[in-house]
Amino acid sequence: MSATDLPIEAIVDPRTFTDPAALHGLLAKIRTSDPLPFIAAPNYAPFWLVSRHSDLMAIERDAKQFINEPRQALLPLSYEAKMREAAGGKDTKDFMRNLILMDGTEHRAYREITQSYFTPKGLEPLLKDIQALAREFIGRMDAAGGEIDFADVAMAFPLRVVMSMLGVPTEDEPMMLRLTQATLSSQDPEFQSEGGARGAMIEMYTYFQNIIERRRREPDGSLASVIANARIDGELLPDRDVFGYFNIIATAGHDTTSYALTGGTLALLQNPEQLAKLRADPGLMPIAVEEILRWTTPVKHFCRTAVEDCDIAGKQVKAGDLLLMSYPSASFDEAIYEDPFAFRLDRRPNRHLAFGTGPHVCLGQYLARFELSSFFRELLDRVEHIELAGEPRFVEGSFVGGVKHLPLAYRMR
Repeated sequence: MSATDLPIEAIVDPRTFTDPAALHGLLAKIRTSDPLPFIAAPNYAPFWLVSRHSDLMAIERDAKQFINEPRQALLPLSYEAKMREAAGGKDTKDFMRNLILMDGTEHRAYREITQSYFTPKGLEPLLKDIQALAREFIGRMDAAGGEIDFADVAMAFPLRVVMSMLGVPTEDEPMMLRLTQATLSSQDPEFQSEGGARGAMIEMYTYFQNIIERRRREPDGSLASVIANARIDGELLPDRDVFGYFNIIATAGHDTTSYALTGGTLALLQNPEQLAKLRADPGLMPIAVEEILRWTTPVKHFCRTAVEDCDIAGKQVKAGDLLLMSYPSASFDEAIYEDPFAFRLDRRPNRHLAFGTGPHVCLGQYLARFELSSFFRELLDRVEHIELAGEPRFVEGSFVGGVKHLPLAYRMR
């Protein structure tokens, strides 16, 4: 089925996101014909789809009028019901609350706990270690003998970076990858686990409780210690909020970067003139990373809820209405980008929304940028020739995703 044949309700179908051409064709059609459609898809809460860059920017920057409660992502109502049933009628937030679900002064207070840690200056002590890890993981390609599923490397590198920050030993990283994928990519049959996303979160909760307790007994200045010992108004954070902090860093802190790495590598291979340009001028790397982020936009959506009646794009949005923020649509908006469907590493300006904007802009954006730069520099330095060795496969999921398998053939220098 081509993009022109897809019904508008396909935007909630996880399978739509396995075909980027169809997805972007559908979103382009929406931007042109009705940039703020009201969608009532079977088994989903009805919502307004925010497709234009300008509307999304305005909504995200108006945190008083548009809040994150009660939904951070749009999932089937039947799935939400199963989650509540498994929890004895309780909501997920009864055992976990993270930054994404917080608003206003509470959100600012919790964000400030680690804000300085994730600034460029705060990350400086980690930069040499991250560069060394990039060398280590690209080095794995040497041992693979010229053919590899590149996702094995691209998933492992940011995973190691984030888990080391949280005090997770290397032998536990495969488990954390499994739990992360079962949480963020639970719509994909390959990543589903027994007990579902809730079961994965409970397993992760139990695991991090041990680290939290150890860091409270033995504080050491690490990120894990900063979160475990954080206080607001003189009181330690509730357990559910501490776990929520660990959870959001452990999951969103690496999966999104991984999909930018696999998707960026695929884009370079599909646009060999751009790969040659970057090889010829490594100084392009900072702006090349921005184009890779725009092109891949690993977070596909978040939700907002209107606090009061308002007008958006000529539509009357009512208090309590749900809005789905389509980041891939905003990052390919023809009103903002010249020739948006061209992958151009020297694109300027590049006001992509891969990290969102406003008060909830991604906390780890500078870390992600440095990881991407370090990884691609190492890849270009160490790999002389690289090409596709099979069909890429994409995550079946409408929340977070990208290229999950990328078979490559290559020759090292």
